[in-house]
Amino acid sequence: MCSRLCLLIVFLISPIIPVSIFTQAPERRVPVAVLGFGDSGIGRVASETLAANLESVPQLLILDRDQASTAAKGAGHIASLNMSLQEARALGAAIGSDCYIVGDAQTLRRSPSVGPPYFESYASVFLVSSRSGRLLNWQRPSFRAATAVASERLLLAELSNGATRSRNLVAIRQAQEDERLRREIAVESSAPLIEAAPDDDKTAHAEGLRLPRPFRRLSPPYPETAASAEVEAIVDVLVDLDINGEVSNVEVARWAGFGLDEATIETVRRLHFFPAMRNGTAIPLRVLLRYNFRKTSSR
Repeated sequence: MCSRLCLLIVFLISPIIPVSIFTQAPERRVPVAVLGFGDSGIGRVASETLAANLESVPQLLILDRDQASTAAKGAGHIASLNMSLQEARALGAAIGSDCYIVGDAQTLRRSPSVGPPYFESYASVFLVSSRSGRLLNWQRPSFRAATAVASERLLLAELSNGATRSRNLVAIRQAQEDERLRREIAVESSAPLIEAAPDDDKTAHAEGLRLPRPFRRLSPPYPETAASAEVEAIVDVLVDLDINGEVSNVEVARWAGFGLDEATIETVRRLHFFPAMRNGTAIPLRVLLRYNFRKTSSR
C-alpha cells in the first residue's frame, strides 16, 4: 500500500516536461547556388569542387548547379564579377537562393623576364547576397607550379579545404545578422529620407537645384590586389551629403571586389563638397559617384 501511495505522490509532483524540448525544429538550411566559373576545363572543375566542398556543411543547402544556371540564363541574367545591387538581386531572384557564388578560374602559362616559365592557376570567387545584392566576400587563390597539372592540383586543394568552407559559412552568417539589423533599423528609424540628386545639371536647374561640387577631386588608388589580377571595373557609390557638404554615409551601389570597393569608400570619405542648394538654401542630398578602374600602363 505504501509503495503504491508513494508512486502516486511522486507522479503528482513530477514536473510536466514539454514535448517541444525534445522535438525542436531543425535549423533552416541556407539555400546557396554555385554558378559556373567560366567555360575552361579548370573553370568547370573548380566550381564543381567548391560546390562539393560546401555540400558537406550541414547549415547550407547547395542547389543543383545545372538548374541554377538554367534559371539564371532563362531569365536573361548573366553572372558577372562587376554588378550593381539591382543586377545582383535580380540574378538571385531568378536562381531562387539566399546567396550565390560566381567566379572565374583559369590556368595561364607565364613567361617572366627573369626566371623560367611557369603555370599559374587561379580562381576569383565572389559570394553575393540575393536579398541585398551586396558582395559578401571575395577571394582569389592563386598558385604557381612548373606544370599546369601541378598548379591546378594546388588550386583545387584550396577550394576543397576546411578554411574555404568556414570562410563562406562565416560570411553568410554575418550577412544574415547584418540584414536583420538593417531591417530593424529601417523599421525603427524616424530619420527623414534624403533626396536623390537628378541625373544631370539640366534637370537640376529646372528644379531650382544646384548640385554639390567637391572642393577638390580625389582618385582612389588602384590596389595591389586588383593589379595582381589585372582587373578593370566600375565602382558606383551612393554618397549622403549633409547641409554643410560633408559626407555622412557611403554605400556601394556597384561592386567590383579585389579591394576596389574599399579603396573607393576610403577615398570618398575624405572628400568635402560645396553643399547642394535649392533656391538659395543648403539641403542634404544623395549623389551617385562613379569610378572607372583600369590597368596602369606600367603593368
